[in-house]
Amino acid sequence: MNDPDRIWTAALVVIGDEILSGRTHDKNIAQIATWLDVQGIRLREVRVVPDLEDAIIGAVDSLRAGHDYLFTTGGIGPTHDDITVDAVARALGVAVVIHPEARAFLEDYYSTRGGLTEARLRMARVPDGASLIPNYMSGAPGIRFGNIYMMAGVPYITAGMLDGLTGTLEGGKPLIAETIGCWIPESEVADLLRETEQTHAGCQIGSYPFFREGKVGANFVVRSTDRAAVNDCVAKLLEGLHALGRETTLGGI
Repeated sequence: MNDPDRIWTAALVVIGDEILSGRTHDKNIAQIATWLDVQGIRLREVRVVPDLEDAIIGAVDSLRAGHDYLFTTGGIGPTHDDITVDAVARALGVAVVIHPEARAFLEDYYSTRGGLTEARLRMARVPDGASLIPNYMSGAPGIRFGNIYMMAGVPYITAGMLDGLTGTLEGGKPLIAETIGCWIPESEVADLLRETEQTHAGCQIGSYPFFREGKVGANFVVRSTDRAAVNDCVAKLLEGLHALGRETTLGGI
């Protein structure tokens, strides 16, 4: 029997020299984390690695065993430095093959775009035994092998692949979050935050300070899978902030 309170987790490996160099700003972490949360899955760890097989293999080996799901982004395109498929296949101990269904997708997609060249055919390569992730944004599909999901590095293409996966991954209860904004330094409410979290089992309180309009403040985010617990924790935190003589803003500042 499934445990209704089980927490399902995922890790993400972001692959690409361009991310590490700063030339490209990664947008996939946020969209994958948000998507996973809706599926009832927590993104627990993110690792950014260069376009080096050994680095990718090391990340895949260490993360896939410790989480229910492992996602990778980047390195599944048509160029010589797109080596994610080769690295994952090595990590799994399987060969790389041309997936017939992926080849058919690409042949159809490129039939009016110059044809299926050898470079484009690279996007049909998968670890032997893998299945495909639908891609409604371009011809090249994503790849699934066990609990590993290999996705594009281009954010809008990744979004299309996530759409294709929606509702297919088993997860638990999604996190519920409520935010309280307050013009107060974190240091003045550290004890209140700690005590409130300790007395509300299952709730986590995140504190996010900011400096605006010449003064300091913070947004406090209460998270739990239990709506009643969130509401009770928020009420207690509001009570404590008001006792300090501070005004609060539900939804954050």
